[in-house]
Amino acid sequence: MSSVLSGLKIAVLGGDARELILVAELVKMGATVVVAGFPSDMISPGACMAHSIEEACQDAEVVVMPLPGTNPQGVIRAVYHQGQLQLSEKAIRSIAAHAIVIIGTARPFLKQWSEKHGFTLLEINDDDELAILNSIPTAEGALQIAMEETSITIHGSRSCVIGFGRVGVSMARALKALGSDVCVVARNKGQLARAYEMGCRRAEFSSLPGILAQYDLVFNTAPAMVLNRELLQHARPEIVIIDLANQPGGTDFEAANDLGIKAILAPGLPGKVAPTSAGRILAEVVPRRIIRELSKADSKLLFG
Repeated sequence: MSSVLSGLKIAVLGGDARELILVAELVKMGATVVVAGFPSDMISPGACMAHSIEEACQDAEVVVMPLPGTNPQGVIRAVYHQGQLQLSEKAIRSIAAHAIVIIGTARPFLKQWSEKHGFTLLEINDDDELAILNSIPTAEGALQIAMEETSITIHGSRSCVIGFGRVGVSMARALKALGSDVCVVARNKGQLARAYEMGCRRAEFSSLPGILAQYDLVFNTAPAMVLNRELLQHARPEIVIIDLANQPGGTDFEAANDLGIKAILAPGLPGKVAPTSAGRILAEVVPRRIIRELSKADSKLLFG
């Protein structure tokens, strides 16, 4: 498998320690890897350093950007880069025909460029394999925050998990394992049934005022405004809210601050609390997605 990507030019743009592990794996697999947004002394032997986005993208057959992606103006998240790493349409125009662009979640402008310039856009934040694997360091990171921000043990605490998708399930399981009395809040009846099977209490969103008035910890995973000012007014003063949804989260943080409630927005925990493990996850999943897309392209050429 070491040469499975042999000859393929892959541009890796920005990111953090996770992408460094991915770069090393892509090099091992035989790809020609060009990196932008990192100091030259950090990248793996065998990878090439580009001095600009445009240089990295030139004739690239695959472009990989970090899971947090870009801001609305196209600035790529690059924690080790001094200044801004700006993605431009000029750079995108220089990639190879029918290239693959991989990102966590794409902004509307990148989707428009995909239609305009004909490259394949892969948004992988919703990839089951990646999301489930990443839910492990997310849950562990959230527990770390909870331990640091409260004066009680997780064991014996009353905790609430809002939303019961991939992160919510791992979060509830970890809390249960540590002896917390866990309540899951969700709309989906099947998810609530699974929560019951796991030994958790279950509740609907209409129960949140009473939960906020009694519970010690709330972990929100729902990517919508759930904990608004009206609901937060019911919260007990000692409660700690840890919001794991993508920015801007599902909590009215301004209202929480006004009410004296400790509320913490904690997106992207895998790369912050366990970058090595999270990098290994990327290095496992991303090459497999690249190979799958290349196989699809070969099939179209063969049977087209």
